[in-house]
Amino acid sequence: MNQAIIRLTARQLLGQKRTILMLLFALFPVLIALLYRISDADEPQRWAASGLNARLIVGTFLPLAALIFGTAALGTEFEDGTAVYILSKPVSRRVIVLSKLLVAWAATAGVVLVPTILGTGLVLRGEPHDGIVAGFALAVVAGALVYCAAFVWLSVATSRALIVGLLYVFIWEGVVTRLFSGVRYFSIRQYTLGMADSVIDAPRRVYDPKLDPATAALLAAVVTAVMVVMAIRALRRWEIGEAS
Repeated sequence: MNQAIIRLTARQLLGQKRTILMLLFALFPVLIALLYRISDADEPQRWAASGLNARLIVGTFLPLAALIFGTAALGTEFEDGTAVYILSKPVSRRVIVLSKLLVAWAATAGVVLVPTILGTGLVLRGEPHDGIVAGFALAVVAGALVYCAAFVWLSVATSRALIVGLLYVFIWEGVVTRLFSGVRYFSIRQYTLGMADSVIDAPRRVYDPKLDPATAALLAAVVTAVMVVMAIRALRRWEIGEAS
């Protein structure tokens, strides 16, 4: 890791308007949870696991946050031409990618973790938690790493990373993986949901992911490693002239 790159990237991400919008958007799951509580609806465990977390937070908020931070961590410098200053320094591409990924991961996990814990805790107030809060807290942190690795690579691979990422989130994750169960092995969302089940001790009628925890964790680790290697290789192919 390179501390200078980490500090620079953190300032860039935290100083952007999109980051402020993500922080405001993080209040939305908590608001939804509050509305659920005051509505006196039934089956709070099932709704907390399958509704609030699986559909809203993991299904929508987590990938969008990772897309924003993952593509901005490195892609912004290619857009404004400042990447030339980093690429011209005697710093290995591996260190650059890992440093950028660390900041994007920390930003994404931080933004998503707070509404996950607050919202789920609010829904389950006075009810048995059965590991639901801890399970999804662990899952969103792990899932954030996989998503960010994929989107950091995407930001190097194409200048249309944000558009391609949105297509992945809403078409592949949002439609295709729900229509065809066989593609669950190629879904970061399903990895995240599967890892949550490693802690959750609720009945299957409450929460029933498509992947078991061991398979989900293994696939998540493999995809993360592959994305990091691909990002490093893609960055090595960049010439200073291209970055400027």
